[in-house]
Formats: sequence, C-alpha cells, structure tokens
Amino acid sequence: MYGSVPAFAAPVDARMAFVRKTYAHLAGAVGLFILLSSVFYAAGLGVAIVGMLGTSRFMWLMILGGFMIAGYLAQSLARSRQSLALQYAGLGLYALIEAFIFAPMIAIAAVYAPGVLPEATVITLAGFTGLTAYTLFSKKDFSFLGPGLAIAGFVALGTIIVGVIFGFNLGIWFSALMVLFASGAVVYSTSNILRVYPTDQYVAAALDLFAAVALLFWYVLRILLELQRR
Repeated sequence: MYGSVPAFAAPVDARMAFVRKTYAHLAGAVGLFILLSSVFYAAGLGVAIVGMLGTSRFMWLMILGGFMIAGYLAQSLARSRQSLALQYAGLGLYALIEAFIFAPMIAIAAVYAPGVLPEATVITLAGFTGLTAYTLFSKKDFSFLGPGLAIAGFVALGTIIVGVIFGFNLGIWFSALMVLFASGAVVYSTSNILRVYPTDQYVAAALDLFAAVALLFWYVLRILLELQRR
C-alpha cells in the first residue's frame, strides 16, 4: 500500500519496518562480503591479482572498469520492481565484486600489516555509526550534497586514472580527502533512505549504504597501510 511513496510519507510503523529491513540487509551484505573475502584470501586470489597488477599498471584500470560496469548492473538489479529475487541478486553481486576488488589489498595487509585490518574495521564501524546516528536523529535533509558528491566523484575518478596512467602514487592526503568524500556519501545515502526510497525498496537502500561503507573502509585501510609503511 505504501510501497510507492518515500518512507518519510508512510505511517510510522511502515517507516520503522523499512529502516529495520534496510539495516538488516546492510548487515547481511557486510556479512557476505566478509565471507567472500575470507574465501578469496584462502584461495590466494588476492595474491594472484597483485601478481597480475605487477605485469602492467593498466591492469588496474581494466579491473576498475569491470568493477564499475558490474556495480552499475548490481544497482540496476537491486532497484528492480519486477521481483525481490532480482533485488537480492543485485545486492549479492555487489558484495561479490566488492570482495574481489578488496582481495589484493586484504592480501597485502594480511601479510605485511595484519593488525590494520581489525583497526580499519573498528574505525569504519565507529565512523559509520556516528554519521548514521547524526543523520537520522537530526532529521535534516542532506540531499543538497548530491551534486557536490557527483562532481567530487568524477574528479576523484579522473585523478585515479591519471595516477595509474602516469604511474604516480596519490599519497595519504588523497586517501584522507576520499575518507571525507566517503563520509559525505554515508550521510547522503542515509538521508536518502527516508526521503527517496519507497518502503518496498529496502534492498536497494541497503546496497546504497553498503557502497558508501565499503568506500569508507577502503580508504581508511589505505591510510593505515600507508602509515604502517612509514
């Protein structure tokens, strides 16, 4: 009955049920990511990818391009109104490709700095919890962040591509800026949960949040690895 209207316009019970389902599915996606990352690590996938990246710096651009295409497909599936099964397929696919893209960095961290993985997890969880609590309890509309995040995202992507092509390290300051970008994405996505997504789109909402959390974790982990090297 209320599936076609944004969650904030639905009755309180329907709105709260939507929020609970969204975060339950987010937890499920994170759990699947952890499981797949463990399987990939045990299978030596991360080490194999690191070896592939060593053959050509353009290999990372190919992986990044594949990640973006697969991510777009996953998001399209998760937003499908045709069936819940397609939505779950999209969320599962996104967890799979995130585990794949993280595989080389997790392999490096596990060998050279195993302590940074739990540290990065705690920092990411604390940051996400604080940003989520502030956004939900303040009840502010952060939709104005959308255009700025879109522009910053294109600039960041262009910077990464240029860095790969010319072979220079973007450094810890770029990672710090990307942590700020990811934090903004968490706030923006959390705000959209109630103001954009209908109450029957909790799977797509969970994917949106998962993408922001994964991005935050990626750059927190990169910063810790960089600090460990110094």
